[in-house]
Amino acid sequence: MLHFVRTTSEHPDFVALVRLLDADLTERYGIEQSFYAQFNKIDRIGHVILAYEHGQALSCGALRPYGEDVMEVKRMYTLPEARNRGIAALVLRSLEDWAHELGFARCVLETGKKQPEAIRLYEKSGYHLTANYGQYADVENSVCFEKIL
Repeated sequence: MLHFVRTTSEHPDFVALVRLLDADLTERYGIEQSFYAQFNKIDRIGHVILAYEHGQALSCGALRPYGEDVMEVKRMYTLPEARNRGIAALVLRSLEDWAHELGFARCVLETGKKQPEAIRLYEKSGYHLTANYGQYADVENSVCFEKIL
């Protein structure tokens, strides 16, 4: 049975999943990933969701305040063997619910053009393309989304 845990970026299961995420992104983007790495530090993230099944962490996602009423979705990852089961969508929904509980009105996120499965997840979850924001404004490989909660 799948269950979710709210925690912080200090949780060892989150750290382990993020290492796998970073390895995947490096494989997809090569040297380009070093640019993104500076924006994906996981220190001091206070809102992390972990999805577990039979005691194993299968998926994760995090939230970081981006503006007065905006949370940024960060570090979404699901183990390859757990994909195509809707787990990432449930993690994303849990993050959105948490952001709403905290009084945030919308979520934004950035993903890469070489991550079509992530793009599909966000579109299916009600996110809409938006102009690239902040540090991603002039980055050709970035795709940004937003969703009103």
